Amino acid sequence: MKAPELLGSLLLPLLLGACISSSDIDELHTQLSDIQRQVLLLQKQTSSKQEVIDLQHQISAHTESLLKSEADVQVAVQNLSMQIDQLEANLEDTNYRLSQLSQQIAATNQELKAVRTTLGATAGPAETSQPPLTPPSDPQSLYQTAYNDYLRGNYDLAVLGFRQYLETFPDTELADNAAYWIGESFFSQAKYQQAIREFDSILRRYPRSDKLASALLKKGYAYLELGESEQGILQLQHVIREYPGTDETNLARQRLAGLGVDSG
Repeated sequence: MKAPELLGSLLLPLLLGACISSSDIDELHTQLSDIQRQVLLLQKQTSSKQEVIDLQHQISAHTESLLKSEADVQVAVQNLSMQIDQLEANLEDTNYRLSQLSQQIAATNQELKAVRTTLGATAGPAETSQPPLTPPSDPQSLYQTAYNDYLRGNYDLAVLGFRQYLETFPDTELADNAAYWIGESFFSQAKYQQAIREFDSILRRYPRSDKLASALLKKGYAYLELGESEQGILQLQHVIREYPGTDETNLARQRLAGLGVDSG
């Protein structure tokens, strides 16, 4: 009931009674005070509703802000994940190169041992006659000599040595490696067509070789150096499909990314 209606309901009996006493007037004041309190209470309740509406708006604004912050955090996490993947790829590439350096160091140590042995053999009396030079009968020695020539940049000698190895010891465990280093020797001399032929021979003659991924990778590099980008890209994508999880795959992905090509 509204305040005017309530006031009318209180005054009507008094007026009809035609006799108003002081106690009636006091009671009327009391009731008027109650009415005023009820009006104030209604006003306060109305104000509280508005505050609730304002609070709801604030909550909505904060919710939107939190959702935006969460989206920003997700983007930051994705960017960080991509950076971690790139660092892991770089680390694997570094490990691969360190492995190659370790092999070179081991080969150098073998060369130093061979030099010491040669010096010891020539330290005898001057009249001792030198035996005629003959091709090494030990496949490991012949292979190591050719490999040392490759490490020193004597690529023509390395090719001769590795070809001699393949002719003399074609069925040994290192035959596929010797064929691979012939291709690498040509590649290092920018003789890319010859390098491609050698890498192709490895793929045909040694289907179980552990050098297949490397040969295919360098074949792709050679095509790129020749300007035959389509063939080069196909070879690198073939590496990724056939040899997942290898160092060669990581190198192929990096080269394709540098070309702006999808590694798929």
